[in-house]
Amino acid sequence: MTDFLTVGSRRYRIHTADAPARLPYSLRVMLENLLRHAAPAEQVRALTGWRPDAARTAAVDLHPARVFLHDTNGVPVLADLASMRDAMAALGGDPASVNPAIPAELVVDHSIIADVFGRPDALARNADREYERNAERYRFLRWGQASLRGFTVVPPGKGIMHQINVEHLARVVMTRGEEAYPDLCLGTDSHTTMVNGLGTLGWGIGGIEAEAAMLGQSVSILVPDVVGVRLHGELPVAATATDLVLTLTELLRDHGVVGKIVEFHGPGVTALPVTDRVTISNMSPEFGSTAALFPVDAETIRYLRFTGRAGDHADLVEAYARAQGLWHEPDAPPAYTADLDLDLATVVPSVAGPRRPQDRIPLEGVKDAFRAQERPPVAAEREITHGTVAIAAITSCTNTSNPSVMVAAGLLAKKAVERGLSAKPWVKTTLSPGSRVVMDYYGEAGLTPYLERLGFTLAGFGCMTCIGASGPLVEEVSKAVAEHDLDVAAVLSGNRNFEGRIQPEVRSNYLASPPLVVAYAIAGTMDLDLTTEPLGTDPGGEPVYLRDLWPAPEEVRAVIERVIRPEMFARAYADVLDGDERWQRLDVSSSATYPWDPASTYVRRAPYLDGMSPEPPPVTDLTGARVLVKLGDFITTDHISPAGAILPSSPAGRYLAGLGVPRHQLNTYASRRGNHEVMMRGAFANVRLRNQLAPGTEGGLTAGFLDGGAITTVYEAARAYQEAAVPVVVLAGEGYGAGSSRDWAAKGPALLGVRAVIAKSFERIHRSNLVGMGVLPLQFLPGQGPDELGLTGREVIGVTGLTALDGPRLPPTLTVTAGDVTFQARLRLDTPREADYYRHGGIMPYVLRGLLAAARRSR
Repeated sequence: MTDFLTVGSRRYRIHTADAPARLPYSLRVMLENLLRHAAPAEQVRALTGWRPDAARTAAVDLHPARVFLHDTNGVPVLADLASMRDAMAALGGDPASVNPAIPAELVVDHSIIADVFGRPDALARNADREYERNAERYRFLRWGQASLRGFTVVPPGKGIMHQINVEHLARVVMTRGEEAYPDLCLGTDSHTTMVNGLGTLGWGIGGIEAEAAMLGQSVSILVPDVVGVRLHGELPVAATATDLVLTLTELLRDHGVVGKIVEFHGPGVTALPVTDRVTISNMSPEFGSTAALFPVDAETIRYLRFTGRAGDHADLVEAYARAQGLWHEPDAPPAYTADLDLDLATVVPSVAGPRRPQDRIPLEGVKDAFRAQERPPVAAEREITHGTVAIAAITSCTNTSNPSVMVAAGLLAKKAVERGLSAKPWVKTTLSPGSRVVMDYYGEAGLTPYLERLGFTLAGFGCMTCIGASGPLVEEVSKAVAEHDLDVAAVLSGNRNFEGRIQPEVRSNYLASPPLVVAYAIAGTMDLDLTTEPLGTDPGGEPVYLRDLWPAPEEVRAVIERVIRPEMFARAYADVLDGDERWQRLDVSSSATYPWDPASTYVRRAPYLDGMSPEPPPVTDLTGARVLVKLGDFITTDHISPAGAILPSSPAGRYLAGLGVPRHQLNTYASRRGNHEVMMRGAFANVRLRNQLAPGTEGGLTAGFLDGGAITTVYEAARAYQEAAVPVVVLAGEGYGAGSSRDWAAKGPALLGVRAVIAKSFERIHRSNLVGMGVLPLQFLPGQGPDELGLTGREVIGVTGLTALDGPRLPPTLTVTAGDVTFQARLRLDTPREADYYRHGGIMPYVLRGLLAAARRSR
């Protein structure tokens, strides 16, 4: 029903329902969304009748309040929208009808690379190279801003999207006219969940799904289980918010929260500042959860005011949260599907690695854990050897949004310099914060010179090392790795450390708090117990231990209280939409359709909609398919579609070289996501991917069975299958598609002819992306899998029962034949809307046909 809320002199209309008293906070937000958009009664009942122990079969259609993008996912989204405008014109419709129906905000933060480091001009030189590489992409973004209504771009150099969201963009409660409603924020980056720490419900979706949402389509989601985590106690003196989030990642991965929402509650929440909460919520994808929500409370309101939100808006957020049952009551938690408990006092200093965020290692156990890994022997006297720290990066919004760990890093650097310590010369040290506010308070506190003395000069405001834009290693390290097959390490204050993500030459990657990043830069190796062995010696020959340098909590608190002020946020965000002179100089077209440059190596019109008919074709069974790749467990979207540097020897590198692109201008896969020719060649091209069809190899290799099983690149094999009109499938194990919400992990395989992925289980966003590209996700039944069924990947594959998708009910399973083996696989089209997407061949043709039909009805 409709109610009214008065805040000061303003009166707002709000939508309320008789929700169960103990309905989780996140489901209350979803319920309001359904009521405001007049959803079918059965969807409303699915939430008002939600019970913790009930089976989850119902789906609801939600309408986000806004869509949030970054440049490397935003460019392909914009390219798809531009292609849809072309297709609409070709079908006789108005191309301008392809336009955002809700606010869409894009932050350019994923393109800057840490090429230059450890010198005063690193920021300027890296920014110059960013524009040299990406000016064409940035012109394209400016076209989108000029041509699409409601499409806002935050230019390069302002910070990282999620930190900007938390510190400035997030409304928590939005208003439109006299209506107030929750800021349901869905983004094309899986770490959109960072805003959950501010009491805003949001999560990552694929770029394909984001396009549909921008065009007014609802986002379909199964009503989720909600897991409650009660926090109590206080963090120990030596533990940081980073240690807490790594502990929670381990806990929640062990429990299993994939596809679920996590909510934090209890007295421990009250004691956590918003900056700790957003560090935790940021890593929701690493938990496996859809979202990780901290409900609104007095600390939320304090943070909104402190970061420069208008006082009357903060008042509205508080009044709305209280009126809608969204205000945190630590002694009266909602009812949850499962209840977990964490005593903050049990958290200890830790790192996570070397390949997964959930693999937490207490700091005292790092040396032993490192030594336990098998590696080829090397000469004992080598200075650069196994375990050498090649990269030490204070990076990522996960931690640079948190003044407590950032000030701790600065104070540790100060103490280290004062004791005469320095970083090892082979360590690439970078500082890339997510907000300009960080450098303001470092300057005010006088900590910048000490960080710079250790090599942590400002390299850029952007994701950089966290997303693999870490640039080249120190030359002597790179040479030693190549000559001796060394397992060198990266230590970063980021959220992900998957194989091949951080830097192609670095095999072991560890997540750590910013002060520990500084400590490992000084130590220069992972083969050291920082709790008992010295980091180094001072000029007098005295050993210096980590405990000698670690700042006390009261030291950190004193600096924060002395230097961080609200006006810093006001100053940093006063010109957040204004670019520098390079941004302003970019020439911009404002035409309704984009003038594609056929010679472009960055932005190309993708072929998804070529020859699209006004009506969807009938669904047919899959016959005569071959296996393109057979993969194991926990294959991430980085394995499927890497983000890092394009190697000259790769199919993508050879393609670009053939177009005359110099070797030093190949750039990264992340920067070239607007070019389908590059990205389809990059599918399954991660240098650490192990494909069981090409045993004993790493990288994008497979056996092409049209030529007798010879080993070739995945791209070349796929092209041969396509030329022979042979469809292909992927076989995989558990957790297929974990990690980033990378639409190219679905787009690339789709362009290679992949018709189905058959896996033991899927991560949520990637499964949705597959459906959005018309690729069929099928799941082995419990106890089954490629190895359990004896599948080698050399079989001819068929899938029958697909014709039932044209009927009124979806079949729970489909029949799969693989050579002589026949089995049932679970159909993972989880909602009726997803079945519609699949029937149309994906989201883009579904939406385009809908817009065309609407235009015809209005004539």
